[in-house]
Amino acid sequence: MGIKRATWRAVALSAATVVALAGCGGGATAPANQAGNTAGGGGTQGGGTVTNLTFDFPVAVSGPIAQKVQALVQAFNDSHPNIKVTANFTGDYTSTMTKVQTAFKAGSPPDVAVLLSTDLFTLKDMGAIVPVDDLASQAGATDWLQSFYPAFMKNSQADGKTWSVPFQRSTLVLYYNKDLFQKAGISQPPQTWDELVADAQKLTKPDGSQWGLEIPTSGLTYWEFQPFAIENGKNVVGDAANKVYFDDPKVVEALQFFVDLPNKYKVEPKGLINWATAPTDFTTGKAAMIYHSSGSLANILQQAKFNVGVAFLPKKEQFGTPTGGGNLYIFKTTPEKEKAALTFAQWLTSPDNAAKWSMETGYIAVTPKAYDTQAMKDYLAKTPQGAVARDQLQYADKELATHEGQQVQQILSTACQEALTGKKTPEQALKDAQQKADQLLSKYSS
Repeated sequence: MGIKRATWRAVALSAATVVALAGCGGGATAPANQAGNTAGGGGTQGGGTVTNLTFDFPVAVSGPIAQKVQALVQAFNDSHPNIKVTANFTGDYTSTMTKVQTAFKAGSPPDVAVLLSTDLFTLKDMGAIVPVDDLASQAGATDWLQSFYPAFMKNSQADGKTWSVPFQRSTLVLYYNKDLFQKAGISQPPQTWDELVADAQKLTKPDGSQWGLEIPTSGLTYWEFQPFAIENGKNVVGDAANKVYFDDPKVVEALQFFVDLPNKYKVEPKGLINWATAPTDFTTGKAAMIYHSSGSLANILQQAKFNVGVAFLPKKEQFGTPTGGGNLYIFKTTPEKEKAALTFAQWLTSPDNAAKWSMETGYIAVTPKAYDTQAMKDYLAKTPQGAVARDQLQYADKELATHEGQQVQQILSTACQEALTGKKTPEQALKDAQQKADQLLSKYSS
């Protein structure tokens, strides 16, 4: 179901009119592009040589994001007659990564793809991607690589090279119902873990018709848990791609608090909460606060019939959140295609396009210059909630990324779920997880 040809300007929508866009998750649906990949590296158009690129992209949020990507690509094609990008919607992040890996092994990878920033080491270990800084140096575009927010580059660089660039990036933020806060006599969002518990207890009804808090705990549970470890002074991962810190005492303490929220303090439902359930419960008034992706902002503002507040995640020792979301990767193909792919990546992340993408979705615009555009200034004047995730970047740390990244993430997610459901204590769950991760990563040298 392709969309009609249109420029990006013609299809750009204000945040106030964007239809439902939910947060990150694997259940999003969107129409796939029916155009097939264009064989070969070039063709002719208008008498000139055309470089054909394939662009695989996932949809990590509900709503018409696939159409927006297609419109964005069409605007690029309209303004670059010597490059034709064919965009292919490829499902969620997991299915897109699987497709890309399979295609690379078969000798037909996409030229560009949006994949999780944490997929870097897997793709690098496969030899599938090229360093973006090498291409940028050849094109005289090194200043462009310096333009991104440093927090996003923590998951974009390794071994002294930049292997991908930020595109649709996010952090977790606290969404809160200002109307319910006012009724409960709470004047501001919680700043600390203690305040989070106290406020959530005031906002929880004994009959379960209203919860003070909901934090998604199914799916990418490691990501929802990771802020607590960072806020307690110890991230679960450092600079080395072959080492994790799951059983560090501060991480264990953080998981204990994570588990206590539903089980001891009884401020959120017991068991596992689905990623897509939390924003629905929030916008319908069933949950007074939720932790969710900044990429859910547009949907929540559209759906909620009350005053929505957005705040930093509450701190223990410090504020903190992992970054999240997708980067642009350029795959090893031909010099001609790689050069054209760089042009496409630069265009997608330009200040004007990054600002528009952010305003329409809630993803964070990936460069400070995007926030200097008049369009973004006007948007934030009307929608100050859109600045919170950007401001929280000063406290952001890297998302869990290692060799064998998806397996290591699943190990931590499983440990968190075992603790949340009472199968293991937080200490035992993380001890077991550390042993599994160590065994998996032992074949990689520092």
